[in-house]
Amino acid sequence: MRCGAQVVSFSKPQLMGVLNITPDSFSDGGRLFDGEAVRLDAVRAQASGMVAAGAAILDIGGESSRPGADAVSSQEEQRRVLPVLEALSDLDVVLSVDTYHAETVRAAIRHGAGMINDITAGRDADVVTAVADSEVAYALMHMQGSPQTMQTAPTYTDVVAEVSGYLTERFELCQNAGIDADRLLVDPGFGFGKSLQHNLALLRNLPATRVGTCPLLVGLSRKSMIGLITGQPVDARMSGSLAALMLAVQNGADLVRVHDLQESADVLRILEAYGSEYASGK
Repeated sequence: MRCGAQVVSFSKPQLMGVLNITPDSFSDGGRLFDGEAVRLDAVRAQASGMVAAGAAILDIGGESSRPGADAVSSQEEQRRVLPVLEALSDLDVVLSVDTYHAETVRAAIRHGAGMINDITAGRDADVVTAVADSEVAYALMHMQGSPQTMQTAPTYTDVVAEVSGYLTERFELCQNAGIDADRLLVDPGFGFGKSLQHNLALLRNLPATRVGTCPLLVGLSRKSMIGLITGQPVDARMSGSLAALMLAVQNGADLVRVHDLQESADVLRILEAYGSEYASGK
């Protein structure tokens, strides 16, 4: 997959580390941003540790997308995210920015981002245009509703078919806009407008959400579905997250978005040593 000047190979599964530059993200909001300024020393330390553990991509988010989160302006998002891109520019890793704001997309690309991770899958045509005018990668996620409404009463007739159909539609729209297939990823959007049963159905049928040979991105780390199953609070969901990671990879996930890099990398090493069929879901 082309990510600007960099290339990520998915000959085996890769890890995307989470850097939340927010005061209110569900898992670690406030650790890297104190409400007034980005804690660049803490960001650098966490990012360096993630790269050392084997992260291929770091996903930088300046706006929380947890259920019920308040929206953030593009200007505030850039104030949080752009200094991080500059501070991490020398690391041997792809820097992704988690945003759906066109102005942030353009600014992030100018500041060296190699990927845009869009939870709205390009609902804003200006975002699609901005990516098309660049060489960066673009991750398209399924979400029913918005972060403010998505968990009110998520409803589907057939969640797997509907998510798959939506991702196929958005993938084709992006290709028609001029974004080459080797710059696109798709993400079924676990926890974004889905009940526990919807999430489990998607996990069981993960291969059906793939669009052609497009890499499949999955984010399960510490999410509420882990808490609902295990009964654990956010800060005690590592073991459940690692189990979900293993299932996702065995079902064909190419890129897994995680908080606990070293532990997640160990799971991938065990699977590789065991001889697991990484491509079983393709």
